[in-house]
Amino acid sequence: MNMKLKFDIDIPDASIKKGLKEKIDGKTKPVGSLGRLEEVAMQIGTIQQTLYPELKHPTIVVFAADHGIAGEGVSAYLQEVTRQMVINFVKGGAAINIFAGQNGIHLKIVDAGVMRAFESSIRDQLIDYKIGEGTKSFLEGPAMREEQCEQAIEKGRECVQNLHQNGVNVVGFGEMGIGNTSSSALLMHLLTGFPLETCIGRGTGLDDEGLQRKTEILTRSLSHYKSSDSEVEILARYGGFETAMMTGAFLQAAENKMTILVDGFNTTVALLLAYKLYPAILDYCIFSHQSGEKGHAKLLEYLGAMPLLNMDMRLGEGTGVAVSYPIIRSAVNFLNDMASFENAEVLNSKIKM
Repeated sequence: MNMKLKFDIDIPDASIKKGLKEKIDGKTKPVGSLGRLEEVAMQIGTIQQTLYPELKHPTIVVFAADHGIAGEGVSAYLQEVTRQMVINFVKGGAAINIFAGQNGIHLKIVDAGVMRAFESSIRDQLIDYKIGEGTKSFLEGPAMREEQCEQAIEKGRECVQNLHQNGVNVVGFGEMGIGNTSSSALLMHLLTGFPLETCIGRGTGLDDEGLQRKTEILTRSLSHYKSSDSEVEILARYGGFETAMMTGAFLQAAENKMTILVDGFNTTVALLLAYKLYPAILDYCIFSHQSGEKGHAKLLEYLGAMPLLNMDMRLGEGTGVAVSYPIIRSAVNFLNDMASFENAEVLNSKIKM
C-alpha cells in the first residue's frame, strides 16, 4: 500500500462501557428490555467517549460512477441510467431523497466517474470528484490504473474530512453505478474466498438467462487476477471509482471517530476493503440492513455484523441507512432523555417469590 494511503484508526477506549451500562441499566425499564437499542446506544457512546452522545448533522454521501463492465451486458439497465439517476438525485426525485428528507438527513451527491459531463445547472449541485469517464471493462484488463484507484481513495478521504470539519459526526454512504454489483461480486469473492456463485446476485433484476451471462462474464474476468495482488491492486483491477472513494471515505470517517452507518451490498464491499486494510474500522460501524442482493447475508456474516433491519431492500443509494436512521436516533434519545429509576422515583427491585 502506498504510504500516502495510510490512516490512523484506533480502537475506541472500552473503559467508558462500564458507565454506559450503568446508565442504560438505570433507566426505568427491566434490564435489557430495549434489546438492540441498548447495544446501539452503548456503541455510539463508546465511539464518542461520552455518556451523553449526540448525532450532529447526519449526512449521507452518494458516490456515482460508471462501470465499463456494464457494456458486456451484465445489467438489466443501460449504462446511461447512471447519469439519469444522478440528475434525479439532484432534482429530488429518488428514493434516497424521500427517505433522507423525512428523517432530517443531509444528502450529498458525488460524481466519482460518471460518463459524459453534466450541464452546469446539475454540475453545480454535485461534488465533482470525477476520476474519469467510467472505468474500463475488466473483462479485457484492469478497470482502472492503480494511481486512479489511489486518487479515488484520497477523494473519498477528502470528502469526509470536509464533512467532519463542518461538524458532521454521523455519516452513511450510498452508491449509484450500473454494473456495480458485478464489480462487487468479484471483489467479495477475491477478498473473502467465498465461491463466486455465492457472491453473484441479480443486481438490477436480471432474469435467469441474464444471471447466467453475468456469471459467465465474471468467471472469464478472473483470468486477469494474480494471487500476489494487494487489496488496492484488486480494487484497481475489478473495482469502480465510487467503490474506491467509499473505501477512502470509510477509513477517514473511522480516523475521525465518526459513527458510520453502513448500507447494502456494494457499500459493504467497500467497507470490506477498508476492513482488510484496517480491521479496527468495524468498531465505528452500525450496519443498517441486510440487502436482498444475494451475497450480502454472507458478507455480513463474514464481518460478524448484525444488521438492524431486513426488509428485502436492494436499491442502494444509501436507502437502508436512511430508513434505519430513526432506530439509531431512538437509541441515543433514550440514553439521554429517558428517566432513571432514581429521578422518576420508581422502585428498581424485583418481587421476591
